[in-house]
Amino acid sequence: MNILCEVAQSLQVLVTYLICRTYFEVKTAKMERKQEVLVVGMGAIGTMAAYAIQSGGQAKVTAVLRSNYEIVQEFGFTIDSIDHGKDIRGWRPSTILRSIPDCRDGSKQYDYIVVSTKNTPDVAPSLIDLIEPVIKPEVTTIVLMQNGLNIEKPFRQRFPQNTILSGVHLMGASETSSGTIVHNEPDICKIGPFDNSDTNVLQERDVHITRAKRFVEIYNACGKVNCQFDENVQFTRWHKLVYNSSYNSISAILGMDVTRMRVYEHVIDDLVKPIMEEIMAIAGAAGVRLPEDLPMKFITIDSPDSWFMPSMGQDAIKGNYLEFENIVGEPMREAQKLAVPCPTLTTVYGLLRGMQAKIKESKGLLEPRVEDANKYRG
Repeated sequence: MNILCEVAQSLQVLVTYLICRTYFEVKTAKMERKQEVLVVGMGAIGTMAAYAIQSGGQAKVTAVLRSNYEIVQEFGFTIDSIDHGKDIRGWRPSTILRSIPDCRDGSKQYDYIVVSTKNTPDVAPSLIDLIEPVIKPEVTTIVLMQNGLNIEKPFRQRFPQNTILSGVHLMGASETSSGTIVHNEPDICKIGPFDNSDTNVLQERDVHITRAKRFVEIYNACGKVNCQFDENVQFTRWHKLVYNSSYNSISAILGMDVTRMRVYEHVIDDLVKPIMEEIMAIAGAAGVRLPEDLPMKFITIDSPDSWFMPSMGQDAIKGNYLEFENIVGEPMREAQKLAVPCPTLTTVYGLLRGMQAKIKESKGLLEPRVEDANKYRG
């Protein structure tokens, strides 16, 4: 009887050991498996996001480069970063590509695709069409790190089986020349799942939240940035829109930095502040209550010594496409649906739309011809 007890105890110890060993082997394998992350849009913001993600050691970054491909291929990126250090030379993501890969044959699978391009849905081809070959249903999580309102909706319509994460970056960075990045304001990023009532099933929400938190973990692993899980990322989008819809659009139209706008007070009084107040009113009608002191906070948020030119102003000077549709057009359309007056925003939208037409014309996308169907043909 004693022998049988000893054998039973030995078997119990052996089984416990095997279970524990299997658990730790599985856990270790899971920890060792690096996430596959594809970054589309390697300007200043995309590059710094890719740098943080790869530096954390929990992911392998594949980056799609366009105009700066040759420089980065030969010399790597040169980065001067407030978070990661000065004079970083020769840095490259794990893999760099000229174009978005086609993964429909199953040869490659990405856990996350980070989209950090300029948001210009009015310029063909659409980003949704470009990334479709890399999206695997129920597997690929799409992280939209772009400016503006309602940017997630077309992605949800095209990819209903995939998690869509909405990301708002509060970072100061610019590409001063091809492959050279100056990162001068800390990397603060807020990430949350896009909350869509059509797919708002509890089980799906849990999956989306888990994937969002995992991405935050990957991003923060380098220990030098501040990526936060945001349960109400749409509030954050409206919050940032107060600045972007006003300062960005006016800088593009006037070719003026924010310091000059404050020097010539009438620019703030007649244009910037009214747009901010209109965005506040539209957000309130949409159920998003923003702090009442937000307009004045944003009007004075930049140092008067910085002579800071917002990104849309920089794009206008360079002759690049303007990302105004989601920054100005979408809040204007929300205002129309909610019957909220927005006269300044509407006028600014018309001006930006005209500027975009001229840019498209200069790039050969539009030809100025008076068609027979033109109602102003005369």
